[in-house]
Amino acid sequence: MQRRSLLKALALLPALPLLGNAPLSLAQAIASSITPLDKPHDAWRKLLPPEAYAVLFEEDTEAPRSSPLNQEKRDGTFVCAACYLPLFASQDKYESGTGWPSFTKPIDGHMNTKRDFKLFFPRTEYHCARCGGHQGHVFDDGPKPRGERWCNNGVALRFIPEGEPLPELRS
Repeated sequence: MQRRSLLKALALLPALPLLGNAPLSLAQAIASSITPLDKPHDAWRKLLPPEAYAVLFEEDTEAPRSSPLNQEKRDGTFVCAACYLPLFASQDKYESGTGWPSFTKPIDGHMNTKRDFKLFFPRTEYHCARCGGHQGHVFDDGPKPRGERWCNNGVALRFIPEGEPLPELRS
């Protein structure tokens, strides 16, 4: 996370009691410092392979065990395949046995969540805080200490090995 974003979020903390009955968490305060992109879906469609576009902007799901990122074990950063916002650090990736890349936590403030009832029972869906691209779902059956499994579609991510520069954010 950029130091300036963290400082902006921390500067907001004293004002939180004035914002109403639902206080923001630190992660929500940090996420609010990420400027969402206002890019039409047709523009994303031109930039992305069809299967990535379907997952990111039509909330599709890739087939289990189809992503080469399942076997990715190197140090590095997983970024959004659309806008290149860093979403996960490699040390937070683990083998869940589900067939999709899974993580114990995202980079603070880089995800937004919402309830999803597409399978008739509630799930927590998460999206890139910058472009709004659908990444996957978070479940409460992950490893300790957090107990979270951030189950991600591989086509919604791009892996950048440690030592290589992160790509410039797309706008």
